[in-house]
Amino acid sequence: MLSWAVQNGQIDMNYIKGFTRLYRSDRADVIWQAADIETFMANAPLEMQRALILALHTGLRQGDILKLCWTNYDGESLTLSIGKNGRGGLKARPVAIPCTQSLRTMLDGMERTQAVILTTTTGRPFTKRHFGSQWRQAMKAAGMESSPLHFHDLRGTAITMLAEAGCSIPQIVSITQHSLATATRILEVYMSRTRHLANQAIAQFENASATHFCKPAANRHAETRE
Repeated sequence: MLSWAVQNGQIDMNYIKGFTRLYRSDRADVIWQAADIETFMANAPLEMQRALILALHTGLRQGDILKLCWTNYDGESLTLSIGKNGRGGLKARPVAIPCTQSLRTMLDGMERTQAVILTTTTGRPFTKRHFGSQWRQAMKAAGMESSPLHFHDLRGTAITMLAEAGCSIPQIVSITQHSLATATRILEVYMSRTRHLANQAIAQFENASATHFCKPAANRHAETRE
């Protein structure tokens, strides 16, 4: 805000420019586990369950999810202009996110009472504040009010799941809509270092032809000890 004021002649100098940031948020290891999702889905209201499914199966931010309309859904994909892609006064280009079978099943089974997909119990669109309030109540109903998990952690969970499924960086960012140049940093921010990823890495190491040279040495060492 102060930088904008300097550029537009409102103030002469940004006096906090160059200050070291004292706090950095890193929620790379805060992801929804299977047990968390099952608990939430078993106790939360239907509207909040739908929100979780949309976030988990698309990796979209809360703001984009709340703005999703039925016109964005063609039975196969969700096509929308993602909010942060329109920064700097540029018009965000439409992005198509293919829907998983589970997401299509949910969407195809919903009544279309409003232009937007997610609605309140009274059938009205969610405001950001009302959604936040309802989400907190849903977490409390699920006995998760003291959990460190937030709604926006579902985005990191989706990215982690894509990585665990073996998706490449270009494949992941084709859904999350970040640039390839920042793909590595994104994964460092969002992708939890899970045991599954470690197991997957070792399995790829063992099956790669390029690593076969090291196996005889390990085998000879084992035989020597016997």
